Amino acid sequence: MIEFKNVSKTYPNGTKGLKNINLKIEKGEFIVIVGLSGAGKSTFLRSINRLHEITEGEILIDGKSITATRGGELLKMRRDIGMIFQNFNLVKRSSVLRNVLSGRVAYHGTLRMLLGMFPKEDKELAFQALDRVNMLEKAYSRADELSGGQQQRVSIARVLAQKAKLILADEPVASLDPLTTEQVMNDLKHINEQDGITTIVNLHYIDLARKYATRIIGLRAGEVVFDGPVEEATDECFAEIYGRQLEKMN
Repeated sequence: MIEFKNVSKTYPNGTKGLKNINLKIEKGEFIVIVGLSGAGKSTFLRSINRLHEITEGEILIDGKSITATRGGELLKMRRDIGMIFQNFNLVKRSSVLRNVLSGRVAYHGTLRMLLGMFPKEDKELAFQALDRVNMLEKAYSRADELSGGQQQRVSIARVLAQKAKLILADEPVASLDPLTTEQVMNDLKHINEQDGITTIVNLHYIDLARKYATRIIGLRAGEVVFDGPVEEATDECFAEIYGRQLEKMN
């Protein structure tokens, strides 16, 4: 479970990224965060693993404050949090397999990764992860030889090899075509359902939010203006989130 307690984020220029967020996210949920650019979606997501530091409040993961944790304990907490980025965040000159194995670094250290000294069990995990996203045949290809959709599926495999208990995906399909978008979202949804991994995804697309989410959180100017099951996310709710009617948005 993740809990936000009175969480606010103010940037050095005075911009309010988050304003007094209070909510709980239960294990196994598939949550989609929606809102305009600049609404605070990335700030919200990245505050969970402390890629962004909040300025007020506290974030708890399974009852433990990640905002107060330091040193080795923070590294252990982050080890359980997988991150998927819009730009894939792969080492382009390395093989697909090496990129997936990088998800194991937190268990062994950077030196082992640099030397390629991963135990047999880790390699088996990596191959299994690639198989689950239909990328096994690309294991020895260079990452920069892949399409955007294939690279994103490799980043999903990396999170699987990491054995993450929580997946954070920041606009994972923003640069992908419609068919590839559906493949990536299906992978994330299947992992959520089959493994029970809590998944939080930032999206711009309302139709994808409605199709894949079990719960939608709408942000506007750093504030939660909607939080509920997908069935309650009506056109009127989205109009409040985005500040204009859906017809005008489209």
